[in-house]
Amino acid sequence: MKARMIFGALAILAVLAPPMHAGGKGELQAYFGGVAARVKATDDPAEKRMVMNESFQSMSKALDMVRSSTVMSANDAIGIDRFASSLREKQDELAGRNGYVRVPDGQLNAFSDYVVQDTEQADQVITISVVTLLLIVILIVLMVK
Repeated sequence: MKARMIFGALAILAVLAPPMHAGGKGELQAYFGGVAARVKATDDPAEKRMVMNESFQSMSKALDMVRSSTVMSANDAIGIDRFASSLREKQDELAGRNGYVRVPDGQLNAFSDYVVQDTEQADQVITISVVTLLLIVILIVLMVK
């Protein structure tokens, strides 16, 4: 009975893996899209910065958790490191650290849109396996709720 259940689960995963891969990337984009919507919904620049900073920290924490897991391939580690580096640069730019000029209060909405667009473009450059991508999405969902 157990063998049938395991085989059935593996068969379902094999059939659903390509759509889940696209959905996982869409979930990451949707996460940052939701952040951009929350940023635009508030008028207070300090609150806008807080929303973006918290989203960067949540994503960084999820990436760190996934990076420390043993199920990750070398290619996944490279992809996660690139994505984490890009995230740190955006966080530094938001705060004006490490040689970046702080994003002006009047450009926070545009910066949140830039983060969403950059995440969409990063999907074409950074390769992460389906399992790792889904793990990141699950961790983000658990941390946000």
